[in-house]
Amino acid sequence: MLEPGDEAVGRWVRERGAPAVVRRLRSAGQPLPGVSGKRWAGLRSRAERGDPHRDLAVAREAGVRFVCPGTAEWPRQLDDLGDARPLGLWVRGPADLRMWALRSVAVVGARACTPYGAHMAATLSAGLAERGWVVVSGGAYGIDGAAHRGALGSGGATVAVLACGVDRPYPRGHTGLITRIAEQGLVIGELPPGDHPTQSRFIVRNRVIAGLTRGTVVVEAAHRSGSLVTVRAARRLGRHTMGVPGPATSGLSAGVHELLRQDAVLVTDAAEVVELVGGMGELAPERRGPVLPRDLLEPAARRVLAALPGRGAASPDEVARGAQTTPDDAVARLYELRALGYVERHGDGWKLTRQAVIPAER
Repeated sequence: MLEPGDEAVGRWVRERGAPAVVRRLRSAGQPLPGVSGKRWAGLRSRAERGDPHRDLAVAREAGVRFVCPGTAEWPRQLDDLGDARPLGLWVRGPADLRMWALRSVAVVGARACTPYGAHMAATLSAGLAERGWVVVSGGAYGIDGAAHRGALGSGGATVAVLACGVDRPYPRGHTGLITRIAEQGLVIGELPPGDHPTQSRFIVRNRVIAGLTRGTVVVEAAHRSGSLVTVRAARRLGRHTMGVPGPATSGLSAGVHELLRQDAVLVTDAAEVVELVGGMGELAPERRGPVLPRDLLEPAARRVLAALPGRGAASPDEVARGAQTTPDDAVARLYELRALGYVERHGDGWKLTRQAVIPAER
């Protein structure tokens, strides 16, 4: 009967309890503190039209349950939202919401994403699911859909947080996807069965995604992307905020890059996400380039090899000066390097073989 995220109503419920607030809204008494007379009239009008018993009956027929604060399935991290905390959540699906939320990550981003963005969202979500993490997103086109599909495709767990009734898949083009999520994962929302989405409801919904999860990853977002609302909410709640970089020239990655310039952490795969949001010891592998045969040489031999010019030959004395060693030691190392195929002798000088020449860095 009330719009999600209304902090005035949340404060009334916290201070007086839900039954007392409902009775007051349905009476002809004075407005509760913190709202104008006009706002109070609007709230009373909505309260009069509300029918919780009907909503619960429709929900039961659709296999939907209502989870409210204080019950066993309530994810207590949502209490961090304070007076903006949901008054309850409608839940569709077999899993336990509280248990799943304990090990969950939000993956959000642009609706009009690029193939690169969709690939990164799906790959990252599949990797998270394979590591036992629940992927949470908003069920929308673009990055959200790719994230859900990535988790489902790897046989993992995913949660869709909708800005409408959980019995009314939105967008319509994702009816099949949201139905599959309800069968294999969870579909949740604050609005009762049958309610439709609005622009403001999408924005308010994002705080639930941020509050429910250990951290939020943004994959492609323009400067005015709604997914940035989720990141800002996560930041306010002290959750981890992460971004997947894109091309520097891409407007769809401009919002992500701005986050990375602030305090978000750059991530490129699931292992790096888990290193941030997971427990001690869940570290991403160390990233290294390919090991070249010359990397396996002893330090003294590498110094002698590095002292040889890229073109032409050098005398042992010149090599010794470049390697900061004695001429005798330089000659000994040069013969070692010749046996390994790195150098060859030309008269009184030494030069690199073709296999030892490193192309100039570009």
